[in-house]
Amino acid sequence: MNKPLSPPIVIAHRGASGSRPEHTLAAYELAIDQGADVIEPDLVPTRDDVLVARHENAIGGTTDVAAHPEFADRRTTKTIDGQELTDWFVEDFTLAELKTLRARERLPALRPGNTAYDGRFAIPTLAEIIALAQRRHVGIYPETKHPTYFARIGHPTDVALVAALKAAGWDSADAPVFIQSFEVANLRRIHALTKVRLIQLVAGQGAPADGAAPSYADMLTPDGLRQVARYAWGLGPDKAQLWAGAVPTSLIADAHAAGLRVHPWTYRAENAFLPARFRRGDAPDAHGDVAGEIGAALRLGIDGFFTDYPLTGVEARRAAKDHR
Repeated sequence: MNKPLSPPIVIAHRGASGSRPEHTLAAYELAIDQGADVIEPDLVPTRDDVLVARHENAIGGTTDVAAHPEFADRRTTKTIDGQELTDWFVEDFTLAELKTLRARERLPALRPGNTAYDGRFAIPTLAEIIALAQRRHVGIYPETKHPTYFARIGHPTDVALVAALKAAGWDSADAPVFIQSFEVANLRRIHALTKVRLIQLVAGQGAPADGAAPSYADMLTPDGLRQVARYAWGLGPDKAQLWAGAVPTSLIADAHAAGLRVHPWTYRAENAFLPARFRRGDAPDAHGDVAGEIGAALRLGIDGFFTDYPLTGVEARRAAKDHR
C-alpha cells in the first residue's frame, strides 16, 4: 500500500468528544491526557466578534440556552449555506452572554454517559484553547465554519483567526497548527495571510458552499488535487472515501502524488458510525471495532486521522506501527 508522507497524527475531533461534551476545555484536556497530537476546535464568531468553539453557530442542541428565559426572544430562523434553521445562533450573543450558558451532550441517544456532564462546562474561546494547547504542548486544528456566510453578515473570521495565531507565535509552516475548511476561497485568502499548514476538507457528496468548485468529486480528480495543492498542505476526506466497499480507492495515492497529506474524518466507536464489517451487534450506540477501522486506514497510508476517541486512536496507531 501507500506510505504516509508524514508520520500519522491523532487529531482529537472536538476534543475527546466520545467521552465528554464536545468543544469544552474538559474534552480537550482529556484528549491531551489520552495522547492526542492536536485538538480540533470548530470556530464561530460572537456578536462582538470573538471566536468561540461550537460545532455549528446553531447552539440549541449543544448548550442549555433553551433553559434561559432571558434569551427566549433570540430564537429565530435563518438560512445558512442553503439550509433553513430555527434555533439560537452564536452570532446573536455577546461573549459575556455566551459565557452564562453551559454545554450539553450533542448526541445523548448514542452517548448517554456524556449527559452526566451536562451543565458543567462553559463555551471556550479560541484564546482559551490556544492557551491550553501551549501549556500542554500540543497543536490545534481549527476549522473555519461557514466563512462565506459569516463574511456576508459582517462577521468575517479568516483575519481574526490568523491574527490570533500570530499573537500566539504561530505563523510558520512548522507551527503546530492546521487550518481546515470545507470551502475554498477562504483557504486561498488564508494562504496569502500566513504560512501555517492548510487542509482542504471534502465530503462524499455536494460541493463547497462558496461555489468555488462544481462538486467535491471534481476536486478529487488528479488535476483537481493538483489545484488544491497550490494552496493546501493536506486533504481531509470523509473516511468512507478511502474505500469502495472493502476495496481501497485510489484517493490516498492520488493525493500523495499531488503532494497532499491525507487526514480522513471521523473515526467514532459507535456502531451507528461504523461500516458494517466493523460493527459489533445491532445496537446503534454499542461500540464496534473502531480500532480495526483505524488500523485498516493506517495500512492504506493515511497521514493522520480525526477521532472522537483519541485513546483508541493512539493505541491503534501504536499497534499499526508494531505490525509494520
